[in-house]
Formats: sequence, structure tokens, C-alpha cells
Amino acid sequence: MTMHLAEFNIGTLKYDWDDPRVADFADNLDRVYDIARRSPGYVWHLVGNEMEAAQLDAEGVLGGNPRTASTLSVWQDAETLGNFVWNTVHKQFYDRKGEWYDPDQGLRLVMWWVPDGHRPTITEAMERFHHLANHGNSDYAFGWSHLKDKPI
Repeated sequence: MTMHLAEFNIGTLKYDWDDPRVADFADNLDRVYDIARRSPGYVWHLVGNEMEAAQLDAEGVLGGNPRTASTLSVWQDAETLGNFVWNTVHKQFYDRKGEWYDPDQGLRLVMWWVPDGHRPTITEAMERFHHLANHGNSDYAFGWSHLKDKPI
């Protein structure tokens, strides 16, 4: 069975989405997603309106904080995700994360393997996220450091 890599990242913005201090981040989301979609190894991501609904759902697993910013995507493997994260315009925005997010938010990323064709849900992503936060790296939920010990 072919396995793909799911990734979920989440953070809370320092300022509201319509604050001018967040504008460069907010105004470039579509640009970064367009590059992701065209990147080798890209499989899928939860699109903006669905992600926004999940983020704003006060009864949902993300808690309804209007400053939440998150991404849920699937990639063919760690190498293709890594190439997108570190070798495209995405890195320019990643390097500026301190402008938009408080540095002491703790864990912000979780990854896990999914069967080809599987589209993870926000509930599944948060379950993996909490598992990583509570138990550390495992084959069930992990960060980049776990992949360095595994053949890619």
C-alpha cells in the first residue's frame, strides 16, 4: 500500500486577520497555496473556506478562535513536502513567522502517514497533534526530527 505524508500546522496570530500588521501574511496565502498545488509531490489540502469554517467553529476541535491560522495537507512524501517548505517562496513567509505569531506558542506542527487517497479531517489532525504533544515523536504522530531518523 502506498503511503503519503499528512501535515497539519496551527498557530494563533498576534493580531486580527484584518489588522495591517498581518496583511502581508493574509494577502499572500493564495499565492503560497498556488505554489503548493503546482509543486511536485503535492496531493491535496483542505481549502480555504472549509478550513476557515473549521477554525471559526466554536464547538469544533480548533476552538473557534478567530485568530487561528492552520493548514492541513497531504504530500507524496517527506522530501516533496520539505522541498515546498524550505525551497519555495513559502520559506520567505516561514522566516517571518515571528512578525505574525508569538514565539512561545509551543508545538505548531504534526505529521503522520496516510494511505494513498485518504483525506484527513480536522478532528483526525487534532488527535494526532495532541498525541504528539502528549507523547512525543512516534510513528503515529511526529515532527521533522523524527523523519531524520527514518529512511525517506
